[in-house]
Amino acid sequence: MHICMDWKSITFDWNRARAFLVTAEEGSLAAAARSMGMTQPTLGRQVAALESEIGFDLFTRRGRGLELTPNGIKLLEHVRLMGDAANQFSLSASGKSDQIEGDVSITASELLSTFMLPSMIKALRKLEPGIEIEIHSTNEQRDINRREADIAIRSVRPTQPELIAKRLCSVQGHLYAAKSYLKQLGDPPTIDELNKAHFIDTENPGRLMELLNSQGLTLTKQNFPVISNSHMVQWELVKQGVAITVTLEEIGDNEPLVERVVISDLPLINIDLWLVTHNELRTNRRIRRVFDFLVSAFAGQVTQE
Repeated sequence: MHICMDWKSITFDWNRARAFLVTAEEGSLAAAARSMGMTQPTLGRQVAALESEIGFDLFTRRGRGLELTPNGIKLLEHVRLMGDAANQFSLSASGKSDQIEGDVSITASELLSTFMLPSMIKALRKLEPGIEIEIHSTNEQRDINRREADIAIRSVRPTQPELIAKRLCSVQGHLYAAKSYLKQLGDPPTIDELNKAHFIDTENPGRLMELLNSQGLTLTKQNFPVISNSHMVQWELVKQGVAITVTLEEIGDNEPLVERVVISDLPLINIDLWLVTHNELRTNRRIRRVFDFLVSAFAGQVTQE
């Protein structure tokens, strides 16, 4: 039995509903505006217009953030379902595109985006000048399912069945320190000297301390006087001779200001890199072209000069 829907009763603006959804998930207008690539006043007007349209408030202010009202909480579940449906529609439509020209977004860590991707993108642009690349350089994982990126380079294989993953290569990491810093310790430094050295991590104490102590060191929180959530900032601090950190050998071995700090015959880290996209997007000619190109580039099958 076919049930007719009363289309005349659906009068809300999807853009306003989307503004409400993103604001609710991000927790503030400023964060939501950044996520959607628009100005905060524009987003605020869309949320206010939706509140005026439905006749009640969706948020109350709490300090610098926003808190959902009881009515806002009730509506959020429905708007999320709408967002999921819109996202699936976008994925399916994108997957049917036969155009090679257009945008492709890639997300990768700061280090990969800075030191490995540029030469590959240069080569890709020569081959496919009609493809415009947007790189999201972040150490946070973007959601491929929600189209926060078309392609991702990750250090962990995804488990979601709707994602396609291709192993790119294995990368190894070691400790590195500036040559000037090593002169203060001894070159090469002994275990006792390393136990007195300074290191950099993303948190204090963090995974690096745990990892190094598993290799025979006896470090404490005092060995980590400087922390940074940016790997690029960490690397610059190492080059300036502030402390020691771990990075990939493709990066560390090519920096003349630093040297490896060897504490064992094995690399400190050994991880696989995976190239990931949504199975709907894999049938998009443009995204498939970039995906296949990156697989070849990481395998060394592409001339990047």
